[in-house]
Amino acid sequence: MGKRWVKSLMAAGMLFAIYLLSGEGAVLAGKARLQEPKVIVVDSGHGGIDPGVVGIDGLEEKGINLKIAGYLGEFLEEEGFQVVFTREDDRGLYEEDSPNKKNQDLKKRCEIIKETDPLLTVSIHQNSYQDPNVCGPQVFYYAGSEKGEELAESIQDALNEELEVQRPRRAKANASYYLLKKTGGVVNIVETGFLTNPREAELLQTEVYQKKCARAMGEGILKFVKNVEKEGANVV
Repeated sequence: MGKRWVKSLMAAGMLFAIYLLSGEGAVLAGKARLQEPKVIVVDSGHGGIDPGVVGIDGLEEKGINLKIAGYLGEFLEEEGFQVVFTREDDRGLYEEDSPNKKNQDLKKRCEIIKETDPLLTVSIHQNSYQDPNVCGPQVFYYAGSEKGEELAESIQDALNEELEVQRPRRAKANASYYLLKKTGGVVNIVETGFLTNPREAELLQTEVYQKKCARAMGEGILKFVKNVEKEGANVV
């Protein structure tokens, strides 16, 4: 009885292995791989000794970036994505004894993106300008990146609508920003507002507005991913 049971299990195992190697089994295995969570890198700009933009009343960019990045990550995880953060606290991505912390920080961010090989990357920043009246979100993509432009337009439109921007901007190509130049794949830099504009500086310090920014970016990302899947194209 015991030997017959063992033989039956072995036979069943062999049949299952043959099934997996067959066309139908391979299709099911492929579907299982496709159902794995898609990875998105959320990069919170600056940190540590680098405050980023310092706006009205000494308002530092790095803290606002971190808050919005966290809310965006929560949104994306609820939508079934796997999120990789480049930083999750106020520390920069450098060693304390590094002679060039800023350069090491940027290189480390690029390394994380390359090693993760994500579906896409969004790097969150804030803007500044000498004229305090200038305001509004701006999304950048690497010049020549078709999918980067498509993602940027999707996020820009969502931000313009969600934040009720009076003078909407268009997504803008850039060939000089380090993160855009030194990483492959689809990468956007999203500046959600101007810390030199009194109204936006005040709004960007509130949880409600930070979540609005994050939700808008998340909706833009979802629209982009759905369009790519509908087209049956690869995100490259």
